[in-house]
Order: sequence, then C-alpha cells, then structure tokens
Amino acid sequence: MRLDDQEQSSNVEDRRGSGGFGRGGMRLGGGKIGIGTIVVALAAWYFLGINPMTILGGGDIMQEPAGQSQQAGQPVANDKDKVFISKVLKTTENVWTGIFKQNGGTYQNPALVLYSGATRSACGVGQAAMGPFYCPEDRKVYLDMSFFHQMGAQMGVQGDFAQGYVLAHEVGHHVQNLLGVMDKMAQARSSMNERQANDLSVRVELQADCFAGIWAHELQKEGTIIEDGDIEEAMNAAAAVGDDHIQKQAQGYVVPDSFTHGSSEQRMSWFKRGLAGGDMKQCNTFAQQ
Repeated sequence: MRLDDQEQSSNVEDRRGSGGFGRGGMRLGGGKIGIGTIVVALAAWYFLGINPMTILGGGDIMQEPAGQSQQAGQPVANDKDKVFISKVLKTTENVWTGIFKQNGGTYQNPALVLYSGATRSACGVGQAAMGPFYCPEDRKVYLDMSFFHQMGAQMGVQGDFAQGYVLAHEVGHHVQNLLGVMDKMAQARSSMNERQANDLSVRVELQADCFAGIWAHELQKEGTIIEDGDIEEAMNAAAAVGDDHIQKQAQGYVVPDSFTHGSSEQRMSWFKRGLAGGDMKQCNTFAQQ
C-alpha cells in the first residue's frame, strides 16, 4: 500500500501503555447478553479456539484477566504501526463517507482503539487473544497490534494490505451496524437453534468481507494506493481465516455446521464480489442460499 501522502484518521484512541482498566481491575454487571458480547465471543473462538462460553457463560460478571493489562506509563512500542493503521482507517472513512453520501446518507466514523493485552469495551473485556473485534454498543473497533505479528507467524499471512483487509473487515461490521444489520441479527438469534445461529453469523461475516472488497474496489479506482500484489495479500488473508482452514489446522478435520465466519472459498468469493462490483446491493449475503 502506498500511504505516504495519506492523512491519518483523528478517530484513533491509543490505550497502549496506559493500563486498559485503570485502578483495581474491571467488573461488568449482569443483565442480558448483548450482540456485542456475542461478537466478542465468536472472535475468541474464531482466532484462537477460545470457547465462547468462557465469555458468554459462567455468570454475569466478567473480570479483568490476570496479568493481561499493561501498567500505566509503560512506553508504547513502534509508533510507526499507529501511523500505518491510522492511515488505513482514514481510507475507510473516505470510502464509506463517499458511498453513504451517494446513497443519500451520512456516514458516522467508528473509533479505533489500540490496546495491549486487555482493555475495557462496552461489550465486555477485550483481550488480545480474541483478535480484532468490533463492538456495536460503543461503535469502536478494538485492535491489539500484536495480532498482525501473530497473523504472520501462525497463519503465514504477510503484507500491509492483508492488515488493511483485517481493519476493513471490522469497519464492515460498523457499516452493518449503521444499516441496522446488527440489530436484526440480535432479534433473529432469539428464535434460532445453534445451527441456524451459526449460519446467520456466517452471513454477517461474509457481508463484512464483501464490504471490505468494496473498500478495495474504491482504492483501486483511486489508483494511487494499491500496489501490485496487494489484492493477492488480501485474498491470502481471507483464505487463511476461513473456518475450514482454521479447523483443519487446529483439529485435523472440518465441521461445517460449526462454521461462524465461512469457509476460505466463501470468504475469498465475497471479498472478490465486493472488489469487482463496488456495489453494496451485491453484498446481500442473506439472500443467498
């Protein structure tokens, strides 16, 4: 990605080195489980195989994970990472502001929270082990930058545009939230069995991939940011985070009914659909059988 001339977003909240929970840790009281908590739980399973019930179950109180948060005042490492991700976020803001305007709407920028180890969110405790996630309740994307190193070391995914795809996918969830998709998902889940809920989650995730493809489509049209090999980096990332690929690596076999994000083929296909057409109407994953 050529981002030298790209402005940085002003919507980045850097909590690295500030101690994500403040004094005495964090406790979140009970009540019903929101869609944001479900998104966090799915992300935990999706990236590192963490049982979602460790987040959704075991009582209504979640506490700061021992040893996860940084101490206040600890220096922030590698500020060039913040500059890079801030510029990528700005490209998503430019793209979606233009698309919403073309369709008679107003895009509301999400915030990007950078943290180390663990941090608070309106959806519960965000941990690095969960990977990047979007919380619809506070309209923020949460990212521990170490994830990109893990993505390379554990998944073999390299390249700055692969990292851009990850952020664009999470911003895709924000677009869904603005369009009311998240609310509809929460309502629909209440009357679904586990298999149906998993299928719904797949459709939500594939639509976010399609929206990431639209982001890439708009950058291609601009002609100054995308370089040779960038699209291949995004495709490799989409393939690496397919449910079938992750399950095969983790346990040696695939259980399609347990998919929550889609297969590698599906994820690449929907990204390519958004990339080819640049049309949100082509991203209706819920109409596909």
